[in-house]
Amino acid sequence: MGKVRVSAFSVSLDGFAAGPGQDLQHPFGVGADAVPAWLRQTKMFHDMIGQPGGTTGIDDDVARSSMENIGAWIMGRNMFGPIRGPWPDESWKGWWGPNPPYHVPVFVLTHHARPPIEMEGGTVFHFVTDGIESALARAKQVAGARDIRIGGGASVIRQYLQARLIDEVRLAVAPVFVGAGENLFSGLNLPDLGYACVESTAGANATHVRAVRQSS
Repeated sequence: MGKVRVSAFSVSLDGFAAGPGQDLQHPFGVGADAVPAWLRQTKMFHDMIGQPGGTTGIDDDVARSSMENIGAWIMGRNMFGPIRGPWPDESWKGWWGPNPPYHVPVFVLTHHARPPIEMEGGTVFHFVTDGIESALARAKQVAGARDIRIGGGASVIRQYLQARLIDEVRLAVAPVFVGAGENLFSGLNLPDLGYACVESTAGANATHVRAVRQSS
């Protein structure tokens, strides 16, 4: 069985993954565009969106490795899109166009049911209304020996950390302060939950930190 992991998840120096006021014009919230900027500069990201250029080096290596050996994804409703509350219709199919970068089943946590969406390239969005453990059980069924990536946002990762269901967390710490919004560490005592930092590597535009859950 593979790992349950968070990979290349961007946070600010003060722990924010997104600023306040997330909407269609501000996917990462107001004042937080610099948090994932390291990723947008990599060659991996440029390749993914079909544009030339992009940087190589540690940041690019981290971005590429974050997409390897994944058999399923889990994400929150906020990561899937800016729509809140009941689905007004079925027109919104994610930020990523007809061929999202996942290419495996993706389980979206939500309070509002919706039929699965089949996209190009093997991505299928499944909407899970009965909680994080149900989503993880379904992800394990399809992932097999490959890893399950918890994609965010911060609230979803916090819930899985609090439940001690994540094996490894890899964060990309951007050298900026945000001050308000979605803080990854809010209400968490990671040492008490068994997590310890085991590696830190400086890239050109972010510091990459790996934490693992220690065996009990």
